Amino acid sequence: MTESTLFTIAFALYAAALAVYFASLFARREGRAGAGLALAVLGLCAHTAALVLRTVASGHAPFTNMYESLSFLSWAIVLALVIFGRRPRASRLGPYLMLIVVALVALASSPLMPKDAMPLVPALQSYWLWLHVSVTLLGEAFFAVAFVASLLYLAADTDEKRERFDALAYRAVAVGFPLFTLGGLVFGMVWAYRAWGRYWGWDPKEVWSLITWFVFALYLHTRIVMGWKGRRSAWIAIAGFLAALFTYFGVNYLLAGLHSYI
Repeated sequence: MTESTLFTIAFALYAAALAVYFASLFARREGRAGAGLALAVLGLCAHTAALVLRTVASGHAPFTNMYESLSFLSWAIVLALVIFGRRPRASRLGPYLMLIVVALVALASSPLMPKDAMPLVPALQSYWLWLHVSVTLLGEAFFAVAFVASLLYLAADTDEKRERFDALAYRAVAVGFPLFTLGGLVFGMVWAYRAWGRYWGWDPKEVWSLITWFVFALYLHTRIVMGWKGRRSAWIAIAGFLAALFTYFGVNYLLAGLHSYI
């Protein structure tokens, strides 16, 4: 079975998971969300196999262009959903996270995204590519969980729901922030030094990665040190994810820089 076939199967399973999740949401039967999670897990398995085949066929990491990175980011968000969505109290995250996943996979599948595996430019021919990009995208996947939980917090109509979503957002940031720090900043700076002879060069993606890091550092600082919770923390988490999205999409298409090929 080819990588493209497995990717299509994963797409279909994710779409089915999205439909089941929203059906359970509108029917107000959260117990049925387990079927949506099961479909998401099956899609994740097919997607994992597609990424492995892509890696074997190309001879390099499966996130060296926009198509590949969209695929890996969507895979990472499903993984984060599986980690957080196993508990019934977190089942409300499923429909909205799968909506993001299906949108990303649909974008990756569109004719706008060249899908051929191309030879790597010299700067990408490094094992630091694996460490830097994969860990960064995993961190951003957990930021997506915090984003959805924060939106649900703002829309919640009871204190019990607000407390639940506030706690979920905090736990997601607590996982995503160290991953993003390690992958986006630490590994990125080491790789920059090895590739370009400097740790920091104020490249647009470096700047926006730092902005994203500061926003989530603010989230944790205000929560742990100042005792902020609830609405203020939710808005900071939302702003942080939007900054991460701009770092991912906006910098690539609007701001030219050394990272424009990723």
